[in-house]
Amino acid sequence: MTKILIAEDEKDIRDLVVFSLTYGGFEAISAANGIEAVAKAEAELPDLILMDVRMPKMSGYEACEKLKLNPTTRDIPIVFLSAKGQETEIKQGLSAGAEEYILKPFAPDELVRRVREILRRTGGG
Repeated sequence: MTKILIAEDEKDIRDLVVFSLTYGGFEAISAANGIEAVAKAEAELPDLILMDVRMPKMSGYEACEKLKLNPTTRDIPIVFLSAKGQETEIKQGLSAGAEEYILKPFAPDELVRRVREILRRTGGG
């Protein structure tokens, strides 16, 4: 089963994403901040990481850069989830190593569709 790590500090959003992806047939694991996301990614080696940009302890950008520097996790595709859609933020996310940027709010079925599309394109799951 395709494993997806969701790194999101807002519990309601994290729970919605976990539920949506589980219902969509994925194994979903979660982290509440950037440090936890890096640790879980290293331990679980997910097929894809969905990561909020603004999180406590370590931002999504910092966590992404750290994961991309690690030979064990560098090939895991990372997709940023953010309410901020400014072009500078999107560029920063992509230059940190992210595969794509998904803007909040999103419909759960649309998120599952996009995740499947990203996995197909990146060869994951």
